[in-house]
Amino acid sequence: MLKKLALLTIATLATSACQDQASGGQGGTRGEIRIVGSSTVFPFAKAVAEQFSINGENPSPILESTGTGGGMSLFCAGVGADTPDIENASRRIKASEFEMCQSNGVTDVVEVKIGIDGIAIAQANNGAAFSLTPTQIYKAIAERPFGEENTSEKWSDIDSSLPDFAISVYGPPSTSGTRDALTELIMEVGCVTDPATKALKKTDKENFDAICHEVRADGGYIDAGENDNLIVQKLKANPNSVGIFGYSFLEENLDSVRGIPVSGVNPTYDAIASGEYPGARPLYVYVKKQHVGVIPGLQEYMSEFINAGTRDGYLVKAGLIASPDDVRAEMTEVVADMKPLAADDLK
Repeated sequence: MLKKLALLTIATLATSACQDQASGGQGGTRGEIRIVGSSTVFPFAKAVAEQFSINGENPSPILESTGTGGGMSLFCAGVGADTPDIENASRRIKASEFEMCQSNGVTDVVEVKIGIDGIAIAQANNGAAFSLTPTQIYKAIAERPFGEENTSEKWSDIDSSLPDFAISVYGPPSTSGTRDALTELIMEVGCVTDPATKALKKTDKENFDAICHEVRADGGYIDAGENDNLIVQKLKANPNSVGIFGYSFLEENLDSVRGIPVSGVNPTYDAIASGEYPGARPLYVYVKKQHVGVIPGLQEYMSEFINAGTRDGYLVKAGLIASPDDVRAEMTEVVADMKPLAADDLK
């Protein structure tokens, strides 16, 4: 009897400690889920939040569009009621961010792939139609294409077959996961077409990253902030401009903008889902397991996210591209078990 009592006491203390940690050590907690992160994932998270709290069954989650990088800083700052429960991300968490989480006590981070998106290169419907390659995009927006000063002012300076108007590209800021995906999936692909530059990846990684990933700051590339809708408005106002944002925003605004083919492939649902389109990428949601069971409905919210991401789910109708069936099945198990990510998973 004494042994059972001792075990019960230990279990109770452990549960209390977990709850106290997630509540900021104040013996209380928030009643609603707090979410930060990617502007690309934001509309999907918002749709799930609305369904989750429909008819007042659950408190409406608080959502903030901070960009992936900014959201990671908030998410990894610690555990407790004054920190977010969920981070939306349009790229995978970096090893350095994971380490920051660990050092700040966020020891159990659960990674959930919620679907697929594409880096859409777009223009106004009434603009002069043309197509691009990763190399042409890289030459247009890189600070130092192949290590040289970027002197291209018009698209025709890059290739005589391209339009003879100014390079004016509206895109995501450095804090955005969309920017990270742009540099890795499009710019770097164009950058490594030069053998000498490609060789730098092994011999001088810092210089390689600077040459292949840094965007120009002379006006050819315009940082449009975290509001992708603003880019759509800029394209409508200037038919000669080009915009870069997630596929879902293209899908929502086809009445005014269209995708620019990249390597001859249009950014369509099927092309992105199959991986044929060069700018395809997975989207993520990260959850603090230490907040599960303390912040009401956290696990249920994530279950709703997975269920809404099927091929005929409401998130796909909103522009998300469904993950393959095997990935969705795996993510269903991850959410059910709340299995934390390990550092080795990021290597």
